[in-house]
Amino acid sequence: MRFHIGQIVSYQPGWRVQDAPGGAYEITRRLPQNDSGEYEYRIKHSGELHERIASERELAPVPAH
Repeated sequence: MRFHIGQIVSYQPGWRVQDAPGGAYEITRRLPQNDSGEYEYRIKHSGELHERIASERELAPVPAH
């Protein structure tokens, strides 16, 4: 597990996702590993009402200030 619930991350989605706002996202839940053995996470942007699902490779930690 690379990220923990409540952690702030940046989201760099694959080419199929073009409507995701930039900026910080909060990890809200860790999901089981996908078929590639990679964890997936539910993430939430403050400017959206819904959550998104992102794979671990699409996320990067945001340094604390």
